[in-house]
Amino acid sequence: MSQDGAGIDLDTSVGYLLKEASSALRLAMEEALRPFEMSITHYSCLELLAQRPGSSNSELARGAFVTRQSMNVLLKALERDGFVTRLAEAPVGKALPTRLTDRGRRRLEEASAAVRSVEMRMLAGLSETEQSEALRILRSMVRSLRHDATAV
Repeated sequence: MSQDGAGIDLDTSVGYLLKEASSALRLAMEEALRPFEMSITHYSCLELLAQRPGSSNSELARGAFVTRQSMNVLLKALERDGFVTRLAEAPVGKALPTRLTDRGRRRLEEASAAVRSVEMRMLAGLSETEQSEALRILRSMVRSLRHDATAV
């Protein structure tokens, strides 16, 4: 509780601290990606496609935490700029599988190095053991919240 007995104490709130860390990470990533003229969503989309070639618009939207409509707009721009290719017609159903082009792969490699440097800076004060423990704790929090959401 806060000092006046209402609300939460922001100095000890894990949720507030996670949001603060998320905001700081987002700002650092935006700064690192600026020279590549990429947004975080743009980078996330390329990274997802490198790891999951042929992903659909819906799969990419879920993975990048954006709406399908936002992802569709981004994919059209990435296709126009030569970073991805999509089939003109879906082989099955409505989903248009998307793949990185060589140009998209090269851009992703450059951007990934910048993003890795941000993550290394974020983790610089932690030992390897502390980094492993942080990952374990964060995964546990995500599982708990997802389990609670599905249980309701």
